[in-house]
Amino acid sequence: MQSYLPLLIYLALVAFVAVVLSLAGGFLGPKKPEEHKYQAYESGYPTAPLMGRFPVKFYMVAMLFVIFDVEAASFYPWALQLRQLRVFGLWEMVAFLAVLAVGYAYVWKKGGFSWK
Repeated sequence: MQSYLPLLIYLALVAFVAVVLSLAGGFLGPKKPEEHKYQAYESGYPTAPLMGRFPVKFYMVAMLFVIFDVEAASFYPWALQLRQLRVFGLWEMVAFLAVLAVGYAYVWKKGGFSWK
């Protein structure tokens, strides 16, 4: 238990600072906020309120980017350890790429990469 004492002190200090800063913002912040501060803005310029639903296509592209980016980032550690992994590591990466190719083909067939 004694080895966890620094961690507990750190967590208590972090919680204390988070609470103090949250309360300080409420007490020291402006009491009469101006109307234009609540308007939506894009690149520093106020914009009209969004009418209708926001297209889900943006979220789909973002999720596909994250999925395939994480996949691409997994090649680097694999390449560094390939000599130690030998044939087993090679076949594991082939299986990983096969699963990824199936997912890629599915998204392509469903039209996930076409921007309309």
